[in-house]
Amino acid sequence: MTYVIIAAILLSIAIGYKTKINIGFFAIIFAYLIGAFGLGLKSSQIVQFWPIKIFFIILAVTLFYNFAMANGALEKLANHLLYACRHSPTLLPLAIFASATLIAALGAGFYTVLAFMAPMTLLLCQKTGMSKVIGGMAVNYGALAGANFMTSQSGVIFRGLMEGAGVDASTAFTNATATFVTTLIIPVVVIGAYLILNRGKLQIEIKAERPAPFEPKQKQSLILIIILMSILLIVPILAILLPNSTGIAFLNSRIDIGFMAIIFSVISLFLKLADEKKVVAYVPWGTLIMICGVGMLIEVAIKAGVIAILSDWVSTTIPLALIPLVMCIIGAFMSLFSSTLGVVTPALFPVVPAIAAATGYDSMLLFVCIVVGAQSSAISPFSSGGSLILGSAPHQMDQSSLFNDLLFRAVPLGFGAALLAALAVQGAL
Repeated sequence: MTYVIIAAILLSIAIGYKTKINIGFFAIIFAYLIGAFGLGLKSSQIVQFWPIKIFFIILAVTLFYNFAMANGALEKLANHLLYACRHSPTLLPLAIFASATLIAALGAGFYTVLAFMAPMTLLLCQKTGMSKVIGGMAVNYGALAGANFMTSQSGVIFRGLMEGAGVDASTAFTNATATFVTTLIIPVVVIGAYLILNRGKLQIEIKAERPAPFEPKQKQSLILIIILMSILLIVPILAILLPNSTGIAFLNSRIDIGFMAIIFSVISLFLKLADEKKVVAYVPWGTLIMICGVGMLIEVAIKAGVIAILSDWVSTTIPLALIPLVMCIIGAFMSLFSSTLGVVTPALFPVVPAIAAATGYDSMLLFVCIVVGAQSSAISPFSSGGSLILGSAPHQMDQSSLFNDLLFRAVPLGFGAALLAALAVQGAL
């Protein structure tokens, strides 16, 4: 049964990639077939494996942030940041990274940021002479790091998966913070090293017109985002700083990111900040189906004992000192052909508490290593990030050359940086 479930996960990914049909659909089918006919589960039990909490949180958060997407506030913010860098063209890769990071952290999420910033970045590569590799890595790294922010899309998903694996909410928030900080530092080091090593060789020229000022509704969207982020960040931080305060503890236990996002969505609707139908249409339904579908299959795997077997294999077979590095490598390999959010983290996060208990490692270290490894190869053209970048290439750009650049230059560079980062985090913790 273990081999059957592993084969089902791999087959879901392979068929989804080959047919371009959402992986989540195949995962749901395999969850039903294996659960009902292999494990003897009732269909009602299998339906309950649908991760309601994660589904609700992603739906609520993206719904709110979509107001700023629909009225153009986030896109205009990106243009303003790029315009500010016009007098320092050699810093354009860092400007792209900072823009993507900030917008993703404000809630646009990884896929959304890549969707509208990747085409602009590749056009900038053509117009300014910037390397497609460093341009692609800058926008991809930025979208990943920003989305990993504790209240943004990936950060919220990571926290939900950690809590689903048995980690309490406060510890999950701390782990997510460590993940965000690590994935923010790595790109700065990589891009900074590139700029230093190629100093004098870069011939980047920016020709940008001054963006139009923010419209009133766009300003209101950004203000609401800042208010929501402040509420969601300040209370957990106060709970950590003031552990003996019953009032803060009560607030921290009652404030929920999903319900708060719904409240702010309704406020946005009352203020008419964007068209409701457009906002709903921007919800990443494909991502939701993929994450929840794979989540159902992972729950079936847990029922069959596959997760326990994997954790036993890692904790008993791999030398103790290499376990964090191996988790990083496994994450990177899986992410070459699949999504970090939809496949890698739902599959690997559930084994972390068991491995941590068996080896004595801090679970934070293992969570961080998995994400760092997975996101190092997310720029692969076979993965979600790389395929979005490749699909964003202008018609006049050589896509074969871009494919090779992403797979044979960007991925090895990112993977090498991830291994060094994993070793650094392991030494720090």
